[in-house]
Amino acid sequence: MASFTITPLTDHTGAEVVGIDFTQPVDSETKSTLNDAWAKYHVLVMRDQNFTPVEYKRAATVFGELQPHDKKEHHVPGHPDLYYVSNNEFKNGKRIIPGETFHTDHSNHPAPPKATMLYTVSLPSYGGDTQYVDMHAAYDDLDEAMKQRIAPLRARHVYQSKYSPRQLTGLNEDSARAMPPPGLHPLVRVHPENGRKALYLNPVRMESIDGMGDNEALALIGELMDHATQTKYEYRHQWRQGDWVIWDNRSVMHQANADYDMNERRYLFRLMLKGEVPIPVP
Repeated sequence: MASFTITPLTDHTGAEVVGIDFTQPVDSETKSTLNDAWAKYHVLVMRDQNFTPVEYKRAATVFGELQPHDKKEHHVPGHPDLYYVSNNEFKNGKRIIPGETFHTDHSNHPAPPKATMLYTVSLPSYGGDTQYVDMHAAYDDLDEAMKQRIAPLRARHVYQSKYSPRQLTGLNEDSARAMPPPGLHPLVRVHPENGRKALYLNPVRMESIDGMGDNEALALIGELMDHATQTKYEYRHQWRQGDWVIWDNRSVMHQANADYDMNERRYLFRLMLKGEVPIPVP
């Protein structure tokens, strides 16, 4: 087993992994230890990596099987299964910052990805943090009346909700053709590995709640979002060159920040891992 350290970054979310070169094979004991830590801390920050695209894709399989992205046109040239995040995206002449506003990735899928990961290629000189909020802790702190109210509820997740707080870039014909049917997911899901309950929210994708009028549904989602995005549930990641960060979409929401000089390049390799149909509260 390789010699490495795993150090918590807050008392609830985020841990730093130091001492592993993921361009080299990872033994089964190390793999098990990392996956256990990921289930516990929800966000792992692997420092000091130096990947080629092929090495990055291989390293990702330590945590699972690759999941294709919806925007198939946003791939790294020569690597159709490797995607990117860039601050050089525009729609109708307006710059689009991928990941602004709290959300969880690809929740419109019937079986959303369990993980998203980013690896730094180019960073601005300041800013561009990613914020994560612990949806297990947020659920645990709800009063019993709210827990009982939301336990049976399911929301319809589409590619972009008509109520979305931000615009997404469009899909080309091939991407639109490959889009799965909308997901119908519980507002509270049970994590298959750590067994904990978590709020499952995404205002970018959630268009309705079964059995509710839109005004009532939007009010409930707004109330839950205000609760879940409190600073006490947050780990805020300040990126360093060489960071490889993986987060659990079943446990956290995240958002990107556009508080940096847009003349500077922010470019990261992005991969996701296949997940399962969300497990509702029994």
